[in-house]
Amino acid sequence: MSNLPSEAPTVDEAPILHVDLDAFFASVEILDDPSLVGRPVAVGGAGERGVIASATYEARRYGVRSGMASVVARRRCPTLVILPGRFERYEEYSRRFRAIVTDLTPTIEPIGLDELFADLRGLRRLGVKPLDAAWELRRRIEDELRLACGVGLARNKLFAKLASKRSKPTVVEGRVRAGEGVVWVSAPMERAWLAELPVSALWGVGPATTAKLARLGLRWVRDLNAVDEATLGAHLGPAMAATLVAYARGDDRREVVVDREAKSLGHDQTFAQSLRGLDELRNVLRGHAGIVARALRAQHQLARTISLIVRFDDLASVSRSQTLSFGVDDAVAIEAVGLALAESIDLRQSVRLVGLYASSFVERSDVELQLSFAFDAGTEDALERARLTSRSRQANYEALRDAIDDVRQRFGRSALGTLADLGDDGVDVAVQRGRAAFGPNDDTAQI
Repeated sequence: MSNLPSEAPTVDEAPILHVDLDAFFASVEILDDPSLVGRPVAVGGAGERGVIASATYEARRYGVRSGMASVVARRRCPTLVILPGRFERYEEYSRRFRAIVTDLTPTIEPIGLDELFADLRGLRRLGVKPLDAAWELRRRIEDELRLACGVGLARNKLFAKLASKRSKPTVVEGRVRAGEGVVWVSAPMERAWLAELPVSALWGVGPATTAKLARLGLRWVRDLNAVDEATLGAHLGPAMAATLVAYARGDDRREVVVDREAKSLGHDQTFAQSLRGLDELRNVLRGHAGIVARALRAQHQLARTISLIVRFDDLASVSRSQTLSFGVDDAVAIEAVGLALAESIDLRQSVRLVGLYASSFVERSDVELQLSFAFDAGTEDALERARLTSRSRQANYEALRDAIDDVRQRFGRSALGTLADLGDDGVDVAVQRGRAAFGPNDDTAQI
């Protein structure tokens, strides 16, 4: 395929654009510390239970990749620099990234912090040429953010995402090979890709699904055209089967959805030293509840469903959830629900991960906040502890809590805190995806 002007597509031929920032987390760290330039750098948890979230191409030359256990990454690259990650910094760059794309078109759908889809169909009357716009977008991201990216153009989301991946650098035999930067998927290229792509390249096909398909003898996208959808559905479920059969034909009817609302928010943590018993879990839940509550209030949301996930040392997981008849955004209430859910779980095994999540959102302005409640999970003692005090006390607590939020918003998180926020070095207010977002960094202490 060529990107020569004579072959440039119209908006109708390439209405969907996908942008994916290169090694985003690691690249931001290098921008803030130029001494890391040229070194193999990764962002993740450095401890035994850590996971790599982002790796530079210098690290990828050794086989380091995202999702890899950090101990494996260190074996492959002994000189690897693993940094713990700073989500607030990444979110700042992500906002600037989205603002640049929004200058081109407001019809964008972010997918995480470092990639997004954009719909160019609203630019028809302006005479915008998709390839020119894609190259200009890439130039602005590089000039203004000093970040590299890949851009894909296609008639649907499926091919646009595949194209952005093809546009980026690759590692071949230990050497980094530069990518094209921008790739447009023409009709002939669509047919060629569908004939040559492995099923693992398709959207939503992870290792588990790839393994299931391999057991059915389906390793290539072209193989899906020879299988009956009902047969495939018996192994993968009807929805996934229908999606894969459509992808094998090159069909993808998903639209670019503007302002896609998060379905849940929460916080999870993997521990360097496993937790034992309810008392240790209780201390963790208190911190998790505070993080979730602050995140809810920052988004002006209440949550009706609270969910708890516990993962044991044998990697088995147990989840519990409770849906309330009203919404909450208060740490005390969320902690009470989480603790009652924890008491319904057999905690005789050691716990390596705890996650607390909120979902079933309602706008805070749409409903009166209710802090006094009871629910059907856990023991009678847990339920009794979950009943909060009088409404007048709750109202006072809510006013104090909101005042603390206001002060922190104006003067920073560490400007004011409660006794629970006080650490050895002053006020330390934990946030979502904080210092140990990708697993513990210290194997001698609990993070």
